Amino acid sequence: MQVVTEERSVAASNTRRAIGAIVGIGLLVVVCALSIAIGAKTIPIDTAWHALFAFDHSGDQIIIRELRVPRTVLGLVVGMALGVGGALIQGMTRNPLADPGLLGVNAGSAFFVAIAVGLLGLTGIWSYVWFAFAGAAIVAVVVYVLGSMGRAAPSPIRLTLSGVAVSALLTGITTGLTLLDPQAFDEMRFWRAGSIAGRDLSVTGAVLPFIVAGLVLAVVVARSLNALALGDDAARSLGANVTLTRALGTVAVTLLCGAATAAAGPISFVGLMIPHIARWIVGPDQRWIVAYSVVGGAILVLLADVIGRVVIRPGEMQVGVITAFIGAPVLIILVRRAKASGL
Repeated sequence: MQVVTEERSVAASNTRRAIGAIVGIGLLVVVCALSIAIGAKTIPIDTAWHALFAFDHSGDQIIIRELRVPRTVLGLVVGMALGVGGALIQGMTRNPLADPGLLGVNAGSAFFVAIAVGLLGLTGIWSYVWFAFAGAAIVAVVVYVLGSMGRAAPSPIRLTLSGVAVSALLTGITTGLTLLDPQAFDEMRFWRAGSIAGRDLSVTGAVLPFIVAGLVLAVVVARSLNALALGDDAARSLGANVTLTRALGTVAVTLLCGAATAAAGPISFVGLMIPHIARWIVGPDQRWIVAYSVVGGAILVLLADVIGRVVIRPGEMQVGVITAFIGAPVLIILVRRAKASGL
């Protein structure tokens, strides 16, 4: 009788999660429509529809096809990458405060891209995307080593403080590099603030293969992350390969965050907030958390971009600024909680 009750409970839980996923996808469709229709000039939905499916080269339709559609597609891809990257980092480190931005991963990518652009003269995304990957990987290792120094095991707070310190240092150096050669970085002003504006579909095409590879790896390691949440010894006793799981997870995070930063600049707090929201809805199952983070990350980035377009109209506020406004209070709340969505 108890087994039957448990099976019914699991089935009901999975049904609820599936319904939540469908609602999330519906919300994502709505946000995509808003992203296409809203801007410095509000364009009716029917005009946007004709621009997508019955293009006649009119002025408003050109705006939709040439500017807003590429921007929306990039926002989708970047949001997915950052949301899942945050979920993987939190799962691998069992650190509820982990985030690609807070742990310095995004700052590392931005720093290496600045070196590629300012010192080596590289300008195309295919040239400096490799530097973004290298920066993400190297800084992730450095932060973990700094957070592990001493006799005590690395704690969420120590890792977060190490990441914030390294991020602040690299951000300062990156800013210095841009001031030394402002002409070389003129086209990257908005990139440094975290922006998806002004990018054509070639930018999305350049990073999409890496992000897809990262998402596939995330799906592969999600089940093992459930075992890893119990501790390394318990995970090994359940048959999980801890070393392989962390290695694949690290590669996935590097691909996701490096590609997202190369395309849109350093956007923080998406990877912190979205996995927490997913965990509140679906519980500790990393497979569902990763799935929800795909949808939730895209929703947050696109919604932040839409807000940035209207809050100081006719000007724009960059995505990275909006997510920082939202994310900073969330971080304070999480730090003050005795147990932040325990992992």
